[in-house]
Amino acid sequence: MPFLGQDWRSPGWRWVKTEDGWKRCETFSPALQDGNNQLNDISHTVILTGDDEDEEIYTAEDCEFAAKKRKKDHFRTNTNSQCFYREKWIYVHKESTRERHGYCTLGEAFNRLDFSSAIQDIRRFNYVVKLLQLIAKSQLTSLSGAAQKNYFNILDKIVRKVMEDQYNPRLIKDLLQDLSSTLCILIRGVGKSVLVGNINIWICRLETILLWQQQLKNLQMNKQVNNGLTLSDLPLHMLNNILYRFSDGWDIITLGQVTPTLYMLSEDRQLWKKLCQYHFAEKQFCRHLILSEKGHIDWKLMYFALQKYYPIKEQYGDTLHFCRHCSILFWKDTGHPCTASDPNTCLMPVSPQHFIDLFKF
Repeated sequence: MPFLGQDWRSPGWRWVKTEDGWKRCETFSPALQDGNNQLNDISHTVILTGDDEDEEIYTAEDCEFAAKKRKKDHFRTNTNSQCFYREKWIYVHKESTRERHGYCTLGEAFNRLDFSSAIQDIRRFNYVVKLLQLIAKSQLTSLSGAAQKNYFNILDKIVRKVMEDQYNPRLIKDLLQDLSSTLCILIRGVGKSVLVGNINIWICRLETILLWQQQLKNLQMNKQVNNGLTLSDLPLHMLNNILYRFSDGWDIITLGQVTPTLYMLSEDRQLWKKLCQYHFAEKQFCRHLILSEKGHIDWKLMYFALQKYYPIKEQYGDTLHFCRHCSILFWKDTGHPCTASDPNTCLMPVSPQHFIDLFKF
């Protein structure tokens, strides 16, 4: 009969052979190991408690219990601890086999793919934020306790990055708004919903989200002093070319508020027409035609009207990839142990919504 450890998914404890027989080997942090060494030194000694007549003897069992309790308290108090793995990929399996028992969950994938480091890469930042937003809307309760803790730790790092670098605060505001709305619904209907953890923990998390929202609301952009070439010094055709590179209508409006010249270029009908044609099909235009006072199609209003009914195309500098041959999900630059003869033909980019769909059974 196979030996099962405390966690049924693990192969069991590690054992070391000594002169006195086999002893269980546990992995501790340096701080915990020092404490264990101190306990081992006094395991068979007598400690006086004040009066010479009263004495307390600590046995080896007492020391082991104290070490376990101190280790548990250490991880409980370390709220910023996260799960780190050597491999930055995960095998996505949807059925039990002899080699693999059970299923791969969304929480496991969230912890294994190292999103904490991904937010430091500007190519992946928007991708991770969008993924966190989708999880906040519908999949928050499907995360395990460790994954939920990791989720809020990553969210904390994202808010700090935005506050320091002032990078894309609008995207984070939308994420926090969706997350706070979801938590309000779950906290009110706690009897009908499944929340991992004490309700007071979730109330504290909701208060933290409201604090983040207030900090982002009061965020002041630092005015950079630069005596060199500025955006306004560029020729009109270059400014117009920059505007045509944007795929988000709100980014065009925001840039148009910088100078009167950019505002004039941002109101160009041809610019908004190209944007609508990029995101939506011609059949969708016919269902939601909006005409201006002069009888022309108002492409700017059309864009925001169509956005309410249809999803827009998403653009990311870097995304997760899925190998159809190995069924492995990974970041492309980290790679994975592929056994295919031509791995590039098996790769498939994974959008944030596709990432969520991979773990719906």
